Amino acid sequence: MTSSPTAAPLLFDRALLRARQSRAAELGAATFLLDRVADDMAERLHAVLRDFRDGADIGTAGEQVRKLLAARVGSLASIAIPDAESSGLGLAPDTLDLAVSALALQFVNDLPGVLAQIRRALKPDGLLLAAMIGGDTLTELRQCFASAEAECEGGVSPRVAPSADLREIGALLQRVGFALPVTDVDRVVVRYDSAFALMADLRRMGATNVLVERRRTPTRRATLLRMAQLYGERFADPDGRIRATFDIIWLSGWAPHASQQQPLKPGSAKASLAEAVKRLAPE
Repeated sequence: MTSSPTAAPLLFDRALLRARQSRAAELGAATFLLDRVADDMAERLHAVLRDFRDGADIGTAGEQVRKLLAARVGSLASIAIPDAESSGLGLAPDTLDLAVSALALQFVNDLPGVLAQIRRALKPDGLLLAAMIGGDTLTELRQCFASAEAECEGGVSPRVAPSADLREIGALLQRVGFALPVTDVDRVVVRYDSAFALMADLRRMGATNVLVERRRTPTRRATLLRMAQLYGERFADPDGRIRATFDIIWLSGWAPHASQQQPLKPGSAKASLAEAVKRLAPE
């Protein structure tokens, strides 16, 4: 008897995410991270010596990526990630030379499923290049909110989304069928006048709490003030400004193709490890 696949847990309220992003656009979006990623993505693609005729931008908010890549890709369609991810991205198999995504995949409930769909949509030797928030992003805010809530309210509520780990992302790329996977991290440290200035920027990024299990009642004023006080005590520079960490995880992988470098088959080495060690050993 075959068991049915387990549904991915619903971590993020994607309808709320869309509403928060729309509100951020109305407020005047803070785009410094997206601008940085778009520039870096254009530079990384410039180093790839091949043409991309058919491409898709998966889930990126804003036009920065598409504008910068317009001269590099023949056609770059914009593909929204649906609120109900089980409905799929609507990508036909073997139709894309390139798939890109900028600061969107961290809000996906079923990341393996979305990456598998992208992998199927790529033609042989097609490329995925994406950037997502992960690692130690907002570690300072997490720590200070947890301490303030524990001190003022006797418990801790989910506030900041769980972050992807670099090694986990690399393993996931392999698991869904990408060849030659590569991951790296770009750490960006931004300084603010206060924790409240940081939180205002997060609202203008559309990146405030969209966890399904988020707290539904307003945070107490005393908790917010204590969080800001702790932030200043623990993470301020000598000039009084606080630091906020953003880790941007870059991931790339190729749809397999016969022209790509292949790992050696087991047992095909010309010399054994024992022989190599013996040659290196002192007389």
